[in-house]
Amino acid sequence: MKRRLVLLSFLTSFSIASFAQDDKPDPAVVKKIREEGLTRSKVMETAFYLTDVNGPRLQGPGFMKAANWSKNKLAEWGLQNARLESWGEWGKGWEIERSYIAMTAPYYKTIIAVPRAWSGGTEKMQQAEVLYIDESDTTALEAYRDKLKNKVILLHQPFAISPSFTADAKRFTDADLEKMAKDESVARDSSYRSLIQAMRTRNAFNQKMRKLAKQGGALAILNTSQLSKDGTLFVSGDFANAASGIAHDELADLTISVEDYLSLSRMAKAGIPIKLELDVKTKFYTTDTKGYNVVAEIPGSDPKLKEEVVMLGAHLDSWHAATGATDNAAGCSVMMEAVRILKTLGLKPRRTIRIALWSGEEQGLHGSKNYVTKHFVDPATNKLTKEGEQLAAYFNVDNGTGKIRGIYLQNNTAAGPIFAKWLEPFHDLGATTIAPKSSGGTDHVSFDRVGLAGFGFIQDGIEYSTRTHHTNMDTYDHLIADDLKQAATVVASFVYNAAMRDQKIPLKKTTGAADAGR
Repeated sequence: MKRRLVLLSFLTSFSIASFAQDDKPDPAVVKKIREEGLTRSKVMETAFYLTDVNGPRLQGPGFMKAANWSKNKLAEWGLQNARLESWGEWGKGWEIERSYIAMTAPYYKTIIAVPRAWSGGTEKMQQAEVLYIDESDTTALEAYRDKLKNKVILLHQPFAISPSFTADAKRFTDADLEKMAKDESVARDSSYRSLIQAMRTRNAFNQKMRKLAKQGGALAILNTSQLSKDGTLFVSGDFANAASGIAHDELADLTISVEDYLSLSRMAKAGIPIKLELDVKTKFYTTDTKGYNVVAEIPGSDPKLKEEVVMLGAHLDSWHAATGATDNAAGCSVMMEAVRILKTLGLKPRRTIRIALWSGEEQGLHGSKNYVTKHFVDPATNKLTKEGEQLAAYFNVDNGTGKIRGIYLQNNTAAGPIFAKWLEPFHDLGATTIAPKSSGGTDHVSFDRVGLAGFGFIQDGIEYSTRTHHTNMDTYDHLIADDLKQAATVVASFVYNAAMRDQKIPLKKTTGAADAGR
């Protein structure tokens, strides 16, 4: 009953007459999509190959391995023009070849650690003492310049571990969904936001420290995150420098578990001599410094509409501490499964359906942003090109393994009644909610920011922010098969409906590249 109220609370703001007859999904097609997606799914098989088999998909050789596999799989399923499409210059590729660190005094203890992306190595096994730096002022760092030679630097971090009394994993409640439908966003809590802000504030200090460490001949620098706990590491890298072709080639820069970090810090502050052994080898790639997206199509069948395109996508790249299962092999597997369902059923969409698996999302939406700029926007006029005017809609998945609970409108109220009809056949699967507000941080923003009809789906958070997002725990075993099957089924139906509708999805009022009628 409450699920129906979530939808009804949204619909009251619209006239019932606003529904077009062609927005009611074909029940026979929906039944076929549900049967294929829920009972004969390949979504977990795809996820297995993207994660366990292909490994981490950081921009560079890791990404390219998975990109070629995905391209070939889409072609195998019968999609046309499956290709790797360059979006422009990226910079150096990078990967880890070896990583080991342990404490050898005052006793032996292995340390949980992952090199930060685009950091260097130690060249060989090295023995080193820990130099603890209890400073937060960049000018005070100069006092350590002559003490850095052959040291491993441990920077003071002013935090402690606190017990958590909330579950790592959770789903949206009916009350949460009702708030979304009423335009009352359910956001991350304030503590999470404050942690992110603190990390950003500290970044300038860390950059200064790394520069000084390289100049002073240090072997490595150790860092951690207050978000980490219970052996979970939140790991990223210095992607701004990587994108410009610059990287910290000489210095091993390691993220270690917060438990190891705090233990080392306590001993160092107490004056206990600490010795480490470490052997870190990373590799930079400069043979091909371009970025690529994976693109493939199901051609349209209507002579009048086949030049128009419905797009669906997810970012294929990941960070490197694990295999990027929830971020975002989950989304890629869902989108690939959605087009597999449509091809397997032999459906003939009126418009062309185009899937895109993006690269460089983790470093700033590079793949999707450059694709939109290249294809859909005239940079001279900031207006949509002819190809841009032919885009009917774009749908994105990138919020972990959770099932779809609805869709964010990006403030495009005209699309709300259409999507409400499209969700009706999936109320029993938990997909009920139209959220008027925007969601951000991933590839649909590249479309929305220029006025195109780009949307992201509402997904249950599960343990995304607490355990898997950008961590060493983001592995296949944290995926929920039934949730991904449900998500792929909903997406397949949405994409098919958008491809069959008489008109494109209407655009919202915008100051971006487009404000044309649909």
